[in-house]
Amino acid sequence: MRTYISRWLFAVAVAVAAVAVAPTPAQAAAYTASSDPILFVHGWNSSASTWNTMISRFQADGWPSSRLRAFSYNTSQSNATTAQQVGQEVDKLLASTGATKVDIVTHSMGGLSSRYYLKNLGGGGKVDGWVSLGGPNHGTSSANACYSTACLEMRIGSTFLANLNSVDETPGVPTYGTWRSNCDGVINPVDSTVLSGARNTLASCVAHNSLQSNATIYGQVRDFVNP
Repeated sequence: MRTYISRWLFAVAVAVAAVAVAPTPAQAAAYTASSDPILFVHGWNSSASTWNTMISRFQADGWPSSRLRAFSYNTSQSNATTAQQVGQEVDKLLASTGATKVDIVTHSMGGLSSRYYLKNLGGGGKVDGWVSLGGPNHGTSSANACYSTACLEMRIGSTFLANLNSVDETPGVPTYGTWRSNCDGVINPVDSTVLSGARNTLASCVAHNSLQSNATIYGQVRDFVNP
C-alpha cells in the first residue's frame, strides 16, 4: 500500500512540475524576428489614441515600437477613400521595417476600409493576418443616427456593404479573425461582425469601446496574429 501511495504521489509531483514549466500564452506568442509588424485602424469618430493600451501591451510582449503603427483619419469620408490611406500606411510600415507583410488590427468601422483595401486595392498580398474587433461587417442600426458618407455605408443593406460582402467575404491569402460581444451596445445585431471564412470569436461581456483595451481579447488577438 505504501508503495502504491508513493508512486501516486510521485506521479502527481511530475504532473505539477510539468504544468509549472509549460510555456504561458505570453511566452508562446512573444515577439520574434519573424513576427509581422502591425497596423492598427480605428473606427468611426475615434483616433489613433484608442490603440494606446493595446500597443503598450504588444510592446510589453516584445514588439518594438517601430513595428507598431496607428494613424488617424477623417471618419466621415467614404471607407473607400480611407482604404487608400490604409494602403499608404501599409506601404510605409513595410518600407520602414523591411518586412514583406503586415498584420492589420481594426476596431469597429476600421474593419470596412481595411477589408476594402484587401479586396479591391491589391492589399491581400501584403497582409498576413487581419482582425476585426466589433466590426459592422454586415451593417449596424446605430448608423441610422448619423448621416455622413461613412455612416450611410455602415447601414444595414447599404450598397457599399453589399459589394464588399459579395462573392467572398474573406478573399485572398490573409487569415481573418473577428471578435464580437453580446454586450457591445453599438453593433446591432451583434452577429453583424461575423464573416464567412473567418475565425469568429464570441467574447465575454465587453462594451464596444472596451474591445480594444480588454486584456483577454488582447491575448487572443496577439496569439492570432503571432501563432
